Amino acid sequence: MSNTMWGGRFASGPGVVMEEINTSIDIDRHLYRQDIAASKAHAAMLAKQGIITADDARKITDGLDAILSEIEAGKFSFKRALEDIHMNVESRLAELIGDPAGRLHTARSRNDQVATDFRLWMREEIDRIDAALATFQRTLAEKALEHAGTVMPGLTHLQPAQPITFGHHLLAYVEMAARDRGRFADARRRLNESPLGACALAGTSFPVDRDATAQALGFDRPMANSLDAVSDRDFVMETLAAAAITAVHLSRLADEIVVWSSPLVGFIKLSDAFTTGSSIMPQKRNPDAAELVRAKSGRIIGALDAMLIVMKGLPLAYAKDLQEDKPGTMDALAALSLALAAMTGMIADLTPDAGRMKKAAGAGYAAATDLADWLVRTLGLPFRQAHRITGRIVAAAEQAGLPLHRMPLARLREIEPRIGEDVFSVLSVDRSVRSRTSFGGTAPKNVRAQARKWLRRLAAEKS
Repeated sequence: MSNTMWGGRFASGPGVVMEEINTSIDIDRHLYRQDIAASKAHAAMLAKQGIITADDARKITDGLDAILSEIEAGKFSFKRALEDIHMNVESRLAELIGDPAGRLHTARSRNDQVATDFRLWMREEIDRIDAALATFQRTLAEKALEHAGTVMPGLTHLQPAQPITFGHHLLAYVEMAARDRGRFADARRRLNESPLGACALAGTSFPVDRDATAQALGFDRPMANSLDAVSDRDFVMETLAAAAITAVHLSRLADEIVVWSSPLVGFIKLSDAFTTGSSIMPQKRNPDAAELVRAKSGRIIGALDAMLIVMKGLPLAYAKDLQEDKPGTMDALAALSLALAAMTGMIADLTPDAGRMKKAAGAGYAAATDLADWLVRTLGLPFRQAHRITGRIVAAAEQAGLPLHRMPLARLREIEPRIGEDVFSVLSVDRSVRSRTSFGGTAPKNVRAQARKWLRRLAAEKS
């Protein structure tokens, strides 16, 4: 038989395959709180506008509250034959209160209903992710302050470049997370408009007050075009884009943790809380949490790609293709939340090996740039000439098998006679990092100041 909620035009019900492909209740049941909240706001507005009676609105609201309690108590029976959360709620409402339930759907459609519900859900998810990102930032900043003076190699092309501090490295991810939060905030601001009252695509002839429902649901305003309101999912795409960029940032840090924790590198140690063993090799401590964070970025990026592909060929207004907006999005944002929790835990948990980091910082002639700068400052050489001289000195040191600070002064003077003994004051990794005092540089005093600034800022957000 046809679906009694919408099937008046049909003589028989859908086939088994049609029912299977058409149903979305397994996914959109997660929108139950948003669906009930939007229905309550809609009923209150209909009563205020005289479209339904106050008594009917009261019965509808009481019935919706009862349904909410049933769902949260695990006593609600979701029926796949009713397709989605909207029909499941409305059907149960009819069982509870009878005819007044049929008046709830006056001046709305499932098209504006689902768009409203999903915006409400996305808004809450963005707020949760923002809070998780703030916790991630705070954990990074605390670890950065603790290790503001812990010297490590800074790399370009995965080759030793210049000495930096571990705290400085961690603060780079604090800055990335700040931009991630900004992108989510932008997405939240743009999605915070209400589709409710746009109906199927053309609006309604009933005297609805869309400003009232928008205000009741915490939206800034109603959407200005009914076609746009029901048919676009750019708020999903924008949020997924922010999620994908965030996931890439997490993946980069996760990859570094994988490398750093290898005994071949040995920069950090992770505890049992974020590692696993091997089924065959008893000595193994695998950084599985970091590896899984790295992998989850693929799922999140894939969800963005899928959503873009779903939308790219859709004419206005609504099409059932849009039912595919939720599965990938919900999965992606859940994956991001889990990745953030895991990464935050790993940062708090890890222990750097300061001695090994410092030794590695001096490898690969990482103080070469300091030597070139010294030639510029002390001898007044053009930087390009200083660069060439330094390159010759590095080549000589490499041939001799010596680090720069162990090179005999006489050998240095064979290459540049004006070099004085004070050149050795810039060739240690400690002096190198202390000298980088420019704004945004790696000098420990800079790192401490920036870490404290971030911790104050994050504390102020919470108050």
